[in-house]
Amino acid sequence: MKRGLQGNEQEDGGGTSGGCQKTLKRSRKQRRENDLEEEGAHWECLPQEILLHIFQYLPLLDRAYASQVCRGWNQAFHMPELWRCFEFELNQPASSYLKATHPDLIKQIIKRHSNHLQYVSFKVDSSRESAEAACDILSQLVNCSLKTLGLISTARPSFMELPKSHFISALTVVFVNSKSLSSLKIDDTPVDDPSLKVLVANNSDTLKLLKMSSCPHVSPAGILCVADQCHGLRELALNYHLLSDELLIALSSEKHVHLDHLRIDVVSENPGQQFHTIKKSSWDAMVRHSPKFNLVMYFFLYEDEFGPFFRDEIPVTHLYFGRSVSKDVLGRVGLTCPRLVELVVCANGLRPLDEELIRIAQRCTQLSAIGLGECEVSCSAFVEFVKMCGDRLTQLSIMEEVLVPDHRYGLDDIHWEVSKHLGRVWFPDMMPTW
Repeated sequence: MKRGLQGNEQEDGGGTSGGCQKTLKRSRKQRRENDLEEEGAHWECLPQEILLHIFQYLPLLDRAYASQVCRGWNQAFHMPELWRCFEFELNQPASSYLKATHPDLIKQIIKRHSNHLQYVSFKVDSSRESAEAACDILSQLVNCSLKTLGLISTARPSFMELPKSHFISALTVVFVNSKSLSSLKIDDTPVDDPSLKVLVANNSDTLKLLKMSSCPHVSPAGILCVADQCHGLRELALNYHLLSDELLIALSSEKHVHLDHLRIDVVSENPGQQFHTIKKSSWDAMVRHSPKFNLVMYFFLYEDEFGPFFRDEIPVTHLYFGRSVSKDVLGRVGLTCPRLVELVVCANGLRPLDEELIRIAQRCTQLSAIGLGECEVSCSAFVEFVKMCGDRLTQLSIMEEVLVPDHRYGLDDIHWEVSKHLGRVWFPDMMPTW
């Protein structure tokens, strides 16, 4: 009897315990559902300022899907603040891996938000069709007042394949309707002098940044017009053939604000191309007017084309050699570039650059970043270079193949010696692309 009773009691107790567990499970599940409901209500009632911040990080297609969740999210989707900054991606699926902006969405954006757009860029691939689509969109921005416009080609020729009249017509629409354009990036485009005059006529008081490298239809007179009229210009990027003594004097005038950045691309289209020389007095005037400006120069020349360069002192701060450069030219860099902050040499040859590096360390007292690619430097000279520059070398990117072991140092122990003088752990690595 006792055993039976105990068995019954245990069975009843087990039943009661099981019932309690089921009740607990139901209550936990109910709490989770309530939490989810509360969480859903919380997301639905998020302030529009927070929703706007979240939507800004979403790709356009995801943003459109999110706008269908509820009325509040749909209202956030159409807030003017969300459409001030926009990048149109236009490419052909057969020739590009980039994800294009859907044409229907572009039409919707132009129809509803053209008067809200302020910071706009067009990223296109190398196809003419993509560039034409970008120009068609530009032509529709008649109600806009852009502050920033960028035309970005991920590969050539893109915009250069278009008829110049078609491109200029589309660009002029923006120049005429935008009276407060402050930043313009139009590299590798058929922009010309008359269109720059339209730009100046409508935006001379606001333009601060102009990047227009590889624009063959622009003459030195055209860029000089910009420098004469746009007194607030702070950053300028152009090809060397547009650089002139007159331009530097214009940028150094009392009425002109101090330029922060001047980038010059020195590119050879054909071997043996002739380059003009800029007077030292013109550079001196520029430095007197803007003593802290950065002069960035990218050289893509053949070896026999460096004759006009680095003969006199030049105020370059950031120097990049994209093709092989001779020992002689690098030796002249150490003598003529006292303001040098950053140096990148992609290739030199098989003759060690020991003396050239030591000279650069001695003369370029502000050098803080250097990268060496297909070059050769003895380990001893490299250690001496680092010792002379000290811990101001914030960027030191040297391929291991560059370093040649000698009687003092081998590849196994050079990183310890270099780390000691840098004040941090250092190993040879791949040269980054600046």
